[in-house]
Amino acid sequence: MKTIALILGMTLSTMTSTLFAQEGVTVRITIENVLKDGGSILGGLHSKDTFMRGNGLYNAMASGKAGAVTLTFENVAPGTYAGMFMHDLNDNKQMDREANGMPKEDWGMTGEVNPFGPPTFEDAIFEVADKDMELTIRF
Repeated sequence: MKTIALILGMTLSTMTSTLFAQEGVTVRITIENVLKDGGSILGGLHSKDTFMRGNGLYNAMASGKAGAVTLTFENVAPGTYAGMFMHDLNDNKQMDREANGMPKEDWGMTGEVNPFGPPTFEDAIFEVADKDMELTIRF
């Protein structure tokens, strides 16, 4: 009887820890058209409050490699996000800019990029629901 109780207790404990281990879903974003090897590919999933203001709510990094690079964001809560990505060639963890403010390093975002002005949260939003998802963007 003690053996059955022990097995039942361990099974319930394992099921409970599995249920609570993952708080959200996995979001994989593949960045195509990475032009150079070196540096790091940085990405963040942002809320309206964090968009264009530093780190995202969820952040990921991968080694820069010409071609396509995939960033994986774990345990992302359902909601509305905007993804921002850059190729940090010199690994200084910031976007290097020309004197006129134009980016020196490749960048991209989810949604539709406005070529005539700075990106907006509304242009970049996507919805995370209750299932893992995959997106593709281009630098």
